[in-house]
Amino acid sequence: MLGELLLEVHSEEIPARMQQRAAEDLQRLVTDLLKKSGLHFDKTESYVTPRRLALVVRGLPRMQDAVREEKKGPRVGSPDQAVQGFLRGAGLSSLDQCEKRDTGKGEFWFVVVEKPGEATKDALKRLIPEALAALPWPKSMRWADQPMRWVRPLHSIICLFEGETVPFVFGHLTAGDSTCGHRFQAPARFAVRDANDYLRRLRVAYVEPDFAVRRAAVLKDAAFAAGNEDLVLVDDPGLADEVTGLVEQPVVLLGRIPQDFMSVPREVLTTTMRAHQKYFALNTKDGDLAPRFVIVANTMTDDGGKQVIAGNERVLNARLSDAKFFWDQDRKVTLESRLPALKDIVFHARLGTVAQKVERVERLAYEIAGALHADAKQARRAAKLAKADLVSGLVGEFPELQGIMGRYYALNDGEPAAVADAIAQHYAPQGPNDRCPTAPVSVAVALADKIDTLAGFFAIDEKPTGSKDPFALRRAALGVIRLILENKLALPLKPLFRSALSLQIVQVESDRSPTEELMQFFVDRLKVHLREQGVRHDLVTAVFAKGNDDDLLRILAKVEALRGFLTEGEGANLLVAYRRANNIVRAEMKKTPDLKLGEIDGQLISQDEERVLVAALGDLGREVSGKTQDEADFRHYLATLARLRAPVDAFFDRVTVNADVTAVRRNRLSLLSAVAGSMDRIADFSQIEG
Repeated sequence: MLGELLLEVHSEEIPARMQQRAAEDLQRLVTDLLKKSGLHFDKTESYVTPRRLALVVRGLPRMQDAVREEKKGPRVGSPDQAVQGFLRGAGLSSLDQCEKRDTGKGEFWFVVVEKPGEATKDALKRLIPEALAALPWPKSMRWADQPMRWVRPLHSIICLFEGETVPFVFGHLTAGDSTCGHRFQAPARFAVRDANDYLRRLRVAYVEPDFAVRRAAVLKDAAFAAGNEDLVLVDDPGLADEVTGLVEQPVVLLGRIPQDFMSVPREVLTTTMRAHQKYFALNTKDGDLAPRFVIVANTMTDDGGKQVIAGNERVLNARLSDAKFFWDQDRKVTLESRLPALKDIVFHARLGTVAQKVERVERLAYEIAGALHADAKQARRAAKLAKADLVSGLVGEFPELQGIMGRYYALNDGEPAAVADAIAQHYAPQGPNDRCPTAPVSVAVALADKIDTLAGFFAIDEKPTGSKDPFALRRAALGVIRLILENKLALPLKPLFRSALSLQIVQVESDRSPTEELMQFFVDRLKVHLREQGVRHDLVTAVFAKGNDDDLLRILAKVEALRGFLTEGEGANLLVAYRRANNIVRAEMKKTPDLKLGEIDGQLISQDEERVLVAALGDLGREVSGKTQDEADFRHYLATLARLRAPVDAFFDRVTVNADVTAVRRNRLSLLSAVAGSMDRIADFSQIEG
């Protein structure tokens, strides 16, 4: 017979951002302990609400399987002290319960111990408290005089197996069979029989335990309410997750924004609603922000939510009044007039103030804009004003609007649209889902800001280590990579790194080369970026290791060319031949460390296959140019390289490399080394996997 485990931990409200991870951790911890104890099961279900974590494990056996364990003891004839120790450890009284076995290394005592399986209910009494104690909350607390920690004070625990209580103790609580429903609408406690009864009775008590069901209800009801007003719900997956974690039974209501506030920029209104009040924004059918918002309440009221709506409108109106005040005040002065205040903001203790960073970014943006054939004066102007909104009232209240508000203020000051847009976009892209700027001036300023940050922290040797990246340098590097690749910019990086480093206020130690460190850092980030798109990282390594190229677009083009070459028959087979040649040469060099390989001696060539291969290598050297940095040269070299396949195959088929005559053997090894060297000329083929 198979049984079912039901576990619920009921507490005060769990922070929304911690709920789903906690449910996953509880499921993992419990199931891992069950498996280690030999208790296998059919399936699991996890549930989470603001006030409870629940887990259902179905298909558990009633008993653990019996364990049969064989123990090897001391050698026959060992001292009595060793024998007695073995017997005690095995729980035996005499050697009559053991048997002798010849292991081929002598006779030893062996015993087979069979342990009956433990009742699952008894095992759960040990395992569940262990899992609960191990739950890794990001933040936890103690309360009253309780010794254990939990994210919030605990109220009760349900633990049932096959409908019977598993009465373990955790802190001040003993697990039982009862819980309660919605805090306000169904606070009375009730007992449950099993998982299905638990889920049914919770739903009757105004609690939807399934996060996915609750989230779908929030979005469906919100979209329906918006549609009734001929409006459209603004898509916001992150807010949907957060709101779902705040309610046990979602109740959707619509509030109204006074028309006076609709002159405030859209971003200010939506940020106020989203960040502070957890409201969904609504659009008109034309895509404009509507003067309405969606509230997701946790309680149904007798008046249809009128008081709830009125209360939320009062709170929002107060916040919007503050926002409108800052908006009106901020526009009374120009962005440029705010620049002196940036001298009072420290960017980093060793890298100076924000004002000093702005000066560096100005000069770098001017240089980059020239390379991109963008308007260099506009790029410099945008860079100069890009950080000025940091000292505005609205950005002080809503830091997440930095850059965005700078655009509004720049337009208010009469700055060109390209300058204003560059101010808004100079932080972008800030993540993998953030849109990349495409306008040339915006791209130049965004690149300059990120490259200055990277150069500064590499100059003071504050590079990311392991999982630690306190200054978000990996994100900055990925932003630069996306800006270059998505805009298809042929932009060598090393000159920009050198320029950015020369502008820093710190001196770099002479034995370090931040330029090379930065380039390697970018190549590593490029591998990560391309791997997420399905591009093989080993091909990036192979190309970069040999060419030391600093043009990311060209590196990517070479990687694509190499990938195409290796998927074709000639390239794939030539890679096999390369490895074979390398392995033979390496093995011989290992056996004879003083073996010197050099020029191929034509006088020592005796077979046609050798002559053909030497001729093919000569043709290869003459046909391709001395440069392989350009993508066209790279592709041409690969195409020419493919012609080596037939002569290399023939050489391996008919020529004995390890000839008896030492000089001939050395000459043939030199020929194989030349084959590998011809391939390694444009990429390090030894780095290619598979």
